Amino acid sequence: MSNMWDYRDSTWTEGHDLVGYGVEATDGSIGKIDQATNDTSTAYLVVDTGPWIFGKKRLIPAGTVTAVDHDDHNVYVAMTKDQIKGAPDYDANDLDDEAYLKHGDYYRSSGF
Repeated sequence: MSNMWDYRDSTWTEGHDLVGYGVEATDGSIGKIDQATNDTSTAYLVVDTGPWIFGKKRLIPAGTVTAVDHDDHNVYVAMTKDQIKGAPDYDANDLDDEAYLKHGDYYRSSGF
């Protein structure tokens, strides 16, 4: 993948807001999308994991998305629940270049 911060298919977000969609990891449901951006080279999802990771939110680069099902309101990511659980905590006050580097380093080390 050339840029983990871009959707693999830009049509997935055309005319659609992904907020509220369920997120399916490779081994099951992990939560719902709380925020979603479509910005070129900085697109991401913020996933509210609910009780699965004690209410933590995780920032997931758009490039990990493998499919979007608009009929069922689900987004599929190429990550396991444990990979998402191990990701750095999302902090809305800390979304700057350094935060992208921190999250990017984690996802690159996970193979993305």
